[in-house]
Amino acid sequence: MVRELYPVGIAPPFARYVHGVEVPASHRMVATSGQLALSADGTVPVGAEAQATLCFANITAILAAAEMRPADTVRISAFVTDRAHMAGYMAARDAWLADVPRLPASTLVIVTGFTRPEFLVEVEVLAAAP
Repeated sequence: MVRELYPVGIAPPFARYVHGVEVPASHRMVATSGQLALSADGTVPVGAEAQATLCFANITAILAAAEMRPADTVRISAFVTDRAHMAGYMAARDAWLADVPRLPASTLVIVTGFTRPEFLVEVEVLAAAP
């Protein structure tokens, strides 16, 4: 069973994630590529929350292709182009994790940009399941 790690003596996480996740050797792993907010019809939603919501929807589809679901996520790596986009990203992430009983580890980084200027958010995950 995947286990959340909350080490004694360090500050608790300040958002919806855990400091570490232990994955047993018996689990399959799936790593997604970074997902940008590009819909199947080629459009890009406006705003960080809408973009992050689409990134997580794409990730859900990738996980489903491996017969996994958001609850199997053990790590999220996310990138935003400005501190102003953090709240929108975090709202979408928290909504995606709303029914997940075990939280993943998570990192959020501010970057200078992506391949197209309209992209504000990119998200990738690592998932593990028996």
